[in-house]
This record gives sequence, structure tokens and C-alpha cells, in this order.
Amino acid sequence: MARHNAVRPRRANYANHLVIMAKSPVAGRVKRRLGREIGDVAAIRFYRNCLSHTALRLAQDRRWHTLLAIDPDSDVAAPFAPSRQRLARVKQGNGDLGERMRRLFSLLPPGPAIIVGSDIPAIEAEHIARAFRLLGRSDAVFGPATDGGYWLVGLKRKPKALAPFAGVRWSSPHALTDTLANLKGKRIAFAASLTDVDTKDEYRSLRGSAERLILPFPNRPKVG
Repeated sequence: MARHNAVRPRRANYANHLVIMAKSPVAGRVKRRLGREIGDVAAIRFYRNCLSHTALRLAQDRRWHTLLAIDPDSDVAAPFAPSRQRLARVKQGNGDLGERMRRLFSLLPPGPAIIVGSDIPAIEAEHIARAFRLLGRSDAVFGPATDGGYWLVGLKRKPKALAPFAGVRWSSPHALTDTLANLKGKRIAFAASLTDVDTKDEYRSLRGSAERLILPFPNRPKVG
């Protein structure tokens, strides 16, 4: 009996973990650039749909454990995410994007871990599965975005935690290049290139991918 109990936790600890980073869908807090071009109401509606799409597509897959990381911390219990999934939630904490991702990686149990954004309309479970396969033979995996950043980052975190986010110029065409410079000498793999939505043209091109799954959200907060 004791031997059996000693084995099961070890398997659970080394499971794949996926973190979806999400922001409270309130005007001025999320998709601000897009809101300036198409209006806050349309931008927030798009983001809600995209968050729903991401959670529904990824969280039901049993090949990994999924968590939702919420910003701001005060909204960690807010009812804006799909209730059908009942996802475990964590706070993102303070700091820039790199500091928040570093914190999330440090909080997870040992084993492969991947973080993705919640504004990637074309994201599919198979993108995540392939990224975990790549991470199995690499130190880090990235999903490049077309704007020079990345929509996915995965770290093996064993035998030593990596520190790839120092000095990265976030929200710029240099974000991926800066991150890779911090990983010189490490084995790097690249997953699919996907596009987030920050401009009117991107919105027009990709909104259908997110709006195929439009579900009601209970107690939607007012916009504006």
C-alpha cells in the first residue's frame, strides 16, 4: 500500500501544465489598441469570444492540466470566463509580462509547462500538443507571432529553471529576439506561427475564428 501511494503523486507532479493568461474584459484594460480602431464595445466582445474559444478548445484536453491566470488579481473569482470548464484559477501578480510569466512558471509543479495568451483566434489543441512534443526534446519552445512577439512559451524547468525574460522589450517587434538572446546555448524549438489581434485589419481577417463559439457569460460586467 505504501509503495503504491508513493508512485501516484510522482506521476501527477510531472504532468504537462498549460496556463492561459487572461485579463478582465473591461474597456481600457484589455485590447486597448484594437478598441481605438473598432470601438471599445466591439473590442471587448471580441476578446470575450476569444477567451471563451481558447478555454473551450484547450481546457477539455486531457493531455495537460489547464489553469487560468487572471489579471488583475482582484478579479480572480470574477464570472467572466466560461463556467462550463470550471478551470482552476491563479493570480498573475504584479510586474511586467516577463515578471508575471516567470512567477507563473515558478508556481507550477515540476514538469513541462506552457503559457499561452487568450487573444489568439486560430489556436487549436493540436498546436499545444505539438508544442509539448517539441518541448520534450528541447529546453524551451516558442510560438512566434507575426508581430515579432510570441503567443506561446514553454519551459522544461529541469534540472534548472531558465530565466529568459530579463530586459525583453515587450509589445515590440523585438520581444522574441530579446527572449532568445537570454537563452543562448539552450535547445530551442518553434511551434506554429499564429497571429493575435491588435488592429482593425487583423480583426476583420480573424474574428470568425473566435466567433464560431459564442457562448453567454453569466453576470457580464458593464463596459465603460
